[in-house]
Amino acid sequence: MDSILDTLRLGLPVLVLQMAITLALLGAGIACYMAVTPFHEMRLVRAGNAAGGIVLMGAIVALAIPLAATLASSLVTLDILVWGIVAVVLQLLAFLLTTLLFRGLRGMIEAGNVAAACVVVGIQLAVALINAGAMAG
Repeated sequence: MDSILDTLRLGLPVLVLQMAITLALLGAGIACYMAVTPFHEMRLVRAGNAAGGIVLMGAIVALAIPLAATLASSLVTLDILVWGIVAVVLQLLAFLLTTLLFRGLRGMIEAGNVAAACVVVGIQLAVALINAGAMAG
């Protein structure tokens, strides 16, 4: 029992630090995402726009997936920070490329076009899974 408590005493602070860094990266990624999108997600969500909520939810999950892979596969905290930043940048680039593919995306999302939101989320999640695989590999 003492070895379990020793492991917990030594490991818990590391776990808390690494989780805090990952959550901070997620928060920063979401803030950056909302800054670069052509629409105001929170305003759309507050207005009951399902497409806006779907796109924001997809972005949050798509940012979390590679961050989780980085957290799971990194041996030191600095790895989490460095590769977490890379993961966030790659996800933001994927969204920016998606907006180039969808002319008029802002209008579609603001009009509540759930089909367009689902395609955007699908692309975000596909890139997130590939990103996570690359980070964990």
